Amino acid sequence: MVETVRVGIIGGTGLGEALLGGMEPEGVESHDVETPFGPPSAAIVTGRFGEVAIALLKRHGDGHHLSPAAVPYRANVYALKALGCTHLVASGATGSLRQEIAPGDLVLCDQLIDRTGGRERTFYERAAVHVEFADPCCPVLRRWLLGAAKALPEVTVHPRGTYVCMEGPSFSTRAESHLHRAWGADVVGMTALPEARLAREAEIAYALIALPTDYDCWRRPEMPPGHETGGPDQESLLAEIMGNLNRATDASIRLIKAALADIAPLRATPSPAHDALALAIWSDKSAIDPDEIKRLDVLWGRRFGES
Repeated sequence: MVETVRVGIIGGTGLGEALLGGMEPEGVESHDVETPFGPPSAAIVTGRFGEVAIALLKRHGDGHHLSPAAVPYRANVYALKALGCTHLVASGATGSLRQEIAPGDLVLCDQLIDRTGGRERTFYERAAVHVEFADPCCPVLRRWLLGAAKALPEVTVHPRGTYVCMEGPSFSTRAESHLHRAWGADVVGMTALPEARLAREAEIAYALIALPTDYDCWRRPEMPPGHETGGPDQESLLAEIMGNLNRATDASIRLIKAALADIAPLRATPSPAHDALALAIWSDKSAIDPDEIKRLDVLWGRRFGES
């Protein structure tokens, strides 16, 4: 049994604003959280959506000014943990690598492939901490979201998928896109990692809703009759992608709202992530610098009172 549930939601401006509009007006607060890793992407808004305590964070900041590699992932996850988040639901735009995953659908990812480089990927730089990460997306959260999807027959939700996270900021070459397909990936994006890994290190359950906006470049755009030899109209393609993103974002908002209407499954079943550090601290705890233990107390403090 999870006594207190607070759901953190990480996404774009449209998702946050839609959920903010459904929050109870009393008790809504904006937090500029200080962390050992600098400020998060933006102020975090907390409040209640019905009976559920939630926290909203714009991953790319106000005005989408942060590129994927510049997102302060450690500060974001630390700040959400400091505000009491027990579960995180993240969303992000992706390209589809499968014909059957159409732009505008939703994918509840269950696996991740990391192709990033140079991003800070751990909180614990001064100790040996090795969390299990075989299943990066929480099965409890995924079941909860899949249950809510049953009430939304108009929304196409794929129950699983492998997300390959590339560094960016440019999109894939066509050769890379075919490589990702050969690896078994279903969608490609730039933000799920190290976000999911850090959530595990913070003992927060994590789920990822991928929002396919287009077929990645493995599939060439269909050209109107008579234009097969010309290049695609880039403005039209961009307009189509943005339309698909808006459609997928609207669908994700409906799914999250439906899920928030009943969090009994989250209260009833602890996530495996909630005990991720139980056996993960390999360093002799007595040998870890006390200042470092204090600096990261929000993340691992309770593990230093254990025998």
